[in-house]
Amino acid sequence: MAQSQKRDSSKNVDKQPIAPIGQWLDVEQIQLPQRQPRRSFNREKLEELTASIEEYGILEPLIVRPLNDHLYELVAGERRYRAAKNARKTQIPVIVKDIDEQQAFELALLENMQRDDLNAIDETEGMLELIRQTLEIASNQEVIQLLNKAANAQRRNQPLTDNVKRQIDMIDDLFMKIGRLNRESFRTNRLPLLNLPDDVLQVLRQGELDYTKAKAIAKLDNEIDRRNLMELAITEQLTLRQIKEKIQEILEQNQTVPRVNNSTDLYKEFKAITKIKSDAWKDESKKAQLETLLMQLRDILE
Repeated sequence: MAQSQKRDSSKNVDKQPIAPIGQWLDVEQIQLPQRQPRRSFNREKLEELTASIEEYGILEPLIVRPLNDHLYELVAGERRYRAAKNARKTQIPVIVKDIDEQQAFELALLENMQRDDLNAIDETEGMLELIRQTLEIASNQEVIQLLNKAANAQRRNQPLTDNVKRQIDMIDDLFMKIGRLNRESFRTNRLPLLNLPDDVLQVLRQGELDYTKAKAIAKLDNEIDRRNLMELAITEQLTLRQIKEKIQEILEQNQTVPRVNNSTDLYKEFKAITKIKSDAWKDESKKAQLETLLMQLRDILE
């Protein structure tokens, strides 16, 4: 049950040095929404927030909306909710807003986009979903087609139908409300991110790499090259210029040494490299050792 922000002094009650304006709910009364603009959280930052809540309590209330007399749906503040559960808090300060599902999703997206740690993929998918829900369109693909249709018409100086113009005006209003993007930059810079390789998308979702750097690395066709460069870019904090230089080096190297994408043929790639770069093949004893190693590698992969 909800209770006032005034706390019991018992040892069994969570310590809350600062009492935010609002009311308190039991953690069990709050449930996560089925659709939410944020899908991934940085583990390290979540652990830091958990430690802060353990020491100082929850300094900012969560926003929830009532579902019935006992249950509430989280609207904004999922990081605080997760961190509070990790810190084994039994009650959470909240602000209750009587809003519908569409308003809740819009408010959650607005709240998340105002935070610097929201990754580009969650932001893009969240905005796409918000447009779809606002325009009551059946699929995200239809939203993309609508954006492309408007852009093509504008480029050719062709008029839009009244219905399309009404939809585009609604989309522009949404972007003005968000304040971070505009319709054309979203279409040309963010939507292409959804077509990136899965390994690149995973790094982007974790917020470990800026999307401009990820887009550059995604131009490498070989997955091993991509993974190695992403790891180097993260650990060494490479600039976009340095990443492009590394990509050029890799492409030039791949023109000299044939590369394969099938992992079961990896031993062939290794054999090609050693034949090009090593004099060991001229020595019969070393040649025999290399051939033995290559056969072992092939057997492991197969």
